[in-house]
Amino acid sequence: MSGFARRLGGIPWREIAGEAFSRVFLVAQAVCAVHVVNAHVCSFALVMGPSMLPAMNLAGDVVAVDRVSARLGRVASGDAVLLVSPEDPRKAVVKRVVGMEGDAVTFLVDPGNSDASKTVVVPKGHVWVQGDNIYASRDSRQFGPIPYGLITGKIFCRNPGLSLHLYLSEPTFFYPFAPEFIEDGMHILRFL
Repeated sequence: MSGFARRLGGIPWREIAGEAFSRVFLVAQAVCAVHVVNAHVCSFALVMGPSMLPAMNLAGDVVAVDRVSARLGRVASGDAVLLVSPEDPRKAVVKRVVGMEGDAVTFLVDPGNSDASKTVVVPKGHVWVQGDNIYASRDSRQFGPIPYGLITGKIFCRNPGLSLHLYLSEPTFFYPFAPEFIEDGMHILRFL
């Protein structure tokens, strides 16, 4: 037993503990940096659902979200934005900005059943958002203009497959081989 105790006594415990603490501290700093960048600068999200067809794939696209633009007020009509759902604050959704404050927006009340339209003036501090697929989107047509503060980021890039495409402000992408399934709304799964 005394030989074992002698070997234990010869191990540089202080150096090992100091090195372990140093590495744990470095990992904690990296995790904090990733969190700050993800929450306030730029993040990635997986977008799934039919409401943004044909601009985004029904089965899911990975998108890059610019979180600085929304804070600086650099969101304009035609931009696809990530926002907190006004119906369920635990969910994030992607919609396209159709009108800014003061704009008059004309929309179809029930696009699947009638041609009746309605015009609304977007109030101050609000935006009008709609999904590109008006037949399968819950948007400002149902819940009205949304406060600008619910916008958490602007989508600037998407990756529908293996190649990275710059995201265009007009819905120009079409996926004829999308899987045949329908989900309620556009749901976001966040990475990190």
